[in-house]
Amino acid sequence: MKKYDTKRLVTLAMMAAIAYAAVALIRIPAVSFLKYEPKDVILVITGFLFGPLDAMIVTLVVSLVEMVTISETGPIGLLMNVISSASFVCVAAAIYHKNRTLKGALVGLGIGVVLMTVVMLLWNYLITPIYQGVPRSVVAGMLMPVFLPFNLVKGALNAGITLLLYKPVVQSLRKAKLVPAGSGKGTGDKKTSIYVTVIALFVIATSVLVILAMSGKI
Repeated sequence: MKKYDTKRLVTLAMMAAIAYAAVALIRIPAVSFLKYEPKDVILVITGFLFGPLDAMIVTLVVSLVEMVTISETGPIGLLMNVISSASFVCVAAAIYHKNRTLKGALVGLGIGVVLMTVVMLLWNYLITPIYQGVPRSVVAGMLMPVFLPFNLVKGALNAGITLLLYKPVVQSLRKAKLVPAGSGKGTGDKKTSIYVTVIALFVIATSVLVILAMSGKI
């Protein structure tokens, strides 16, 4: 049984609060009824630091709070939020914890994005007709042109932002003595960090342009 000391609990609670703030304050319309929000960035950083189980716990807490405060879709929205976030965050964290290197982080994020995209195709097909009140055939026609690119771009954007923010967040938590000095290592030397930053910025910029194009704003 995993032990939770006071620092760990405080850190997890803080990450949950930041993740909730991210979804409450940043909800960008993309296409149809779909909106982009960056809470998965905070959740996957939590997973990288503490592991997939803790990431799942924080995901459940944030999704529950979201359901009773700002969500308009109730338990169905809760289910979709948990499935979407967990399929990306927990998989990425599990892979990274088996190989705590930059390669492990990149592979984890990449597989997490792909898995989340595939999983959400299935669940949108099953659930979206229920809470949108439309025939399943309509949703089936939206899977490839709408849901697939949206989830793929959303995942890529969250992965890019994670690569950009992970080190600064870990360094801040170390300074606050909320995580051990050895936490967050394995992201490479200074030269590698520059390459990662460039790649992350490219992924973020490309993803933003695609989201804007999908929403008809460019």
